[in-house]
Amino acid sequence: MPLSEKKLWEALRKLDLGIRRQAPIGRYIADFAHHGASLVIEVDGRRHDLPEAQLKDAERDAWLESQGYRVIRIRDDLAYGRPFDVAERIGQIILGRTGKRAAPTSASPSLSVDTPPSPALPPLRRKGE
Repeated sequence: MPLSEKKLWEALRKLDLGIRRQAPIGRYIADFAHHGASLVIEVDGRRHDLPEAQLKDAERDAWLESQGYRVIRIRDDLAYGRPFDVAERIGQIILGRTGKRAAPTSASPSLSVDTPPSPALPPLRRKGE
């Protein structure tokens, strides 16, 4: 795992939401997945900016979405520099998709589904963005 994924994994584990890393889904391996929320989280480095990589990502995302998963893509520099902020946003998405209320965590005592995302964070990317 690249360092950015390791830092994000550390933050995600503290949320204790049942997120899996390097999760196999069909013929693909997701960086992170939450099967209960049908959510795939991909951490993208600069190589994902290349046209060939974008085509492969689009094909992969389309297949995952056809299986009922929502795919979000996070820039590796954001995952590396602000892993706990990113993890909180992911936690909010999971809790919103599963209908559960947030419980306080050591990563963020104030994490709540009703809490809007930090305005300083760029939005999580979806396919084609």
